[in-house]
Formats: sequence, structure tokens, C-alpha cells
Amino acid sequence: MIEATTVDPRPLTVLYRDEHVVAIDKPAGLQVHRSRISAEDSDFVLQRLRDQIGQLLYPVHRLDRPTSGVLLFALTPDAARALTAQFQARSPRRRYLAIVRGYTELEGRIERPLRNAPDKPARDAVTCYRRLATVELPYAVSRYPTSRYSLVDVRLHTGRHHQIRRHFNHISHPVIGDTTYGQGAHNRLFREEFAIHRLLLHAHYLRVQHPVTEQPLIVSAPLPPEFERLSDRFGWHHVRQELADDWNCNCNE
Repeated sequence: MIEATTVDPRPLTVLYRDEHVVAIDKPAGLQVHRSRISAEDSDFVLQRLRDQIGQLLYPVHRLDRPTSGVLLFALTPDAARALTAQFQARSPRRRYLAIVRGYTELEGRIERPLRNAPDKPARDAVTCYRRLATVELPYAVSRYPTSRYSLVDVRLHTGRHHQIRRHFNHISHPVIGDTTYGQGAHNRLFREEFAIHRLLLHAHYLRVQHPVTEQPLIVSAPLPPEFERLSDRFGWHHVRQELADDWNCNCNE
């Protein structure tokens, strides 16, 4: 299994902080806060960051445990209310980087309702993406003599449970390292050939309206070491510049 990532014990990397909000680069493998599923865990972002900066924190959105990247917290109740309202209204712009199986289309829109839990009704879910790079590797994972993969920049327009992972599995391009919805043979290849022991999904960009100044607040997270290593190995050097550019897709804002 790849998702059982060893979490870096060093202090969390703060990407932005003022008196109202703080944003960090969440490590893969670390849960944001205690939940029914993670009741036996003792290490969470919320407690770590609270102890690190010496302030109370108010979660306003979340990232799945195996996903790394930009995670924003409010530092006051008023800021929390304002930011939560933005996420409920779907106004923040959230972008993720993922490596998926196969060659995707150059760009696409995935619109498929999802349930957040088996006993909950399906709700609308929209994901857009653009393909940044591809690679063909000389490894026979299935019946073909080679294996193909795509690097995609993903725009998330709704926030359903495991939305990106489920949507890309639906279009037959599962995220590498996904032990829930992915394909074990491809996960094994990346583990054995490239020492990748995590889900290759990273929240690299978040744009919100600052809860007090009402100005755009843009926070970016650098590529994790695993993405850096694969980019060098696959010749994806141009990607760093492309990630710095914002883009529009055919999804409604």
C-alpha cells in the first residue's frame, strides 16, 4: 500500500500568516483533525500547528490524509465565519497537481454526482483539468509493453469526499498511489521503480478573498520532493513555470 506515508516530524511549513489567517503546506499522511475514522490517531495538523504557533485555530476546509499542499485556517471566529461562507459558496479557486494512469485528454470536465457517505444522497460534483505533461515508460504493467502516465493540473469546483480520486477513476485515469480507487499494479511500479510511497495528489494553489481586507489572497505550495524527483526523471522541467500561470477551464465559475 502506498498511502501509509511516514509523516515528516519537523515543524509544519507556514506559507502565509497574518493576524487573521494562517496557511501551511500540509504533509502527505497527516490527518487535519480527529474524526470518527481517525479516532485512534494521536498526530493531527490542528494540534501540531496550534502548539507550533501558540494560537487557537479554526478549520475552514480540509484535505484528505494522503493529500499534501495548501491548507488554510482562520485565527479568529469572525475570519472563520467569512471564510467558511466562501467555501460553502464555492468561490475559492483550488488547484491540485496529480499524476494519473494513461494519457488524458488535453483538457476536460468531469461532472458526476457523488455521495459523501453511503447513506447520503448524491450531490453535484464538478472537476476540471488540463494536461501538463506525459511520459511513456518501458515497463509492462498490463498487456501492453509500455505504461503511460499524465501530469494534470486540476480545478476543483465542489468539495465532495475524495472527489478528484473518484472522478479520475471514473474516467479510467486513476491517481497513482491511490489504494482505494486506483490500480495496484501501477502503484507497485511507482513504489518499486521510483520509491514513491504516497498518493500523487498535491494541493498547489488556493485563492480566496481575505476575510478582513476583502483583497485576493493567493497561497501556493512548492512541489513535494516526490513530484520534484519524478519531474526530473521524466523531463517535466517546464511544469514549474506552467503552474505559476493561472488558467480558466470550461467550468462555470
